[in-house]
Amino acid sequence: MCNSVKKLMSQQQMQLVQKGPLSIGDKLPEFFKKAVVTTENGIEITDIDNRYLSEQGKWTVLFWWPKDFTFVCPTEIIEFDNNNTAFVERNAQVIGASTDTEFVHLGWRQNHPELAKLTIPMLADTSKSLAEEMGILDSEEKVAYRATFIIDPNGKIQWVSVYPMNVGRNVNEVLRVLDALQTEELTGCGWTPGQQTVTAKLKEQNAG
Repeated sequence: MCNSVKKLMSQQQMQLVQKGPLSIGDKLPEFFKKAVVTTENGIEITDIDNRYLSEQGKWTVLFWWPKDFTFVCPTEIIEFDNNNTAFVERNAQVIGASTDTEFVHLGWRQNHPELAKLTIPMLADTSKSLAEEMGILDSEEKVAYRATFIIDPNGKIQWVSVYPMNVGRNVNEVLRVLDALQTEELTGCGWTPGQQTVTAKLKEQNAG
């Protein structure tokens, strides 16, 4: 078998291997998608892209759930929305996403009382291209994993977590990590705002 054929087969095999999630330091991929948002006129469908927040100098918390009209997913979406003010205070915007269409998002919001007044956008990755490019598309069900990305104002990913389909997230932990990242210092295990950072302790020791 000639080398060119071997090389082609090797490339094809590599394409069949599921790509792992994007990691720290990777750029958020470019995208242009539909999203369901709440405006003064009610619930509407609008366009959203990867520059939606970075151009405003904001952090982005992009969290994914597997499917609309399920049981674990709304508990997470509602909890992120309940904490939206806390994220805004940290110069961060929360965006939720799944591979459902914008019309499924819209129908779910219209039929779920606790989602009706949602303040965060629901991004529709209908083509599944963004989930696939971010490495969080389940190879069998072709839906997104329960993944969360914290992205800095430069569009770089600074934190990633991926949960199993049946396990819900802890929104307080996402806030804690965002706080830690924004200190730009070393933070110890379980650090929370108000506690001294490792960096501050080292400075004290060196000064003494």
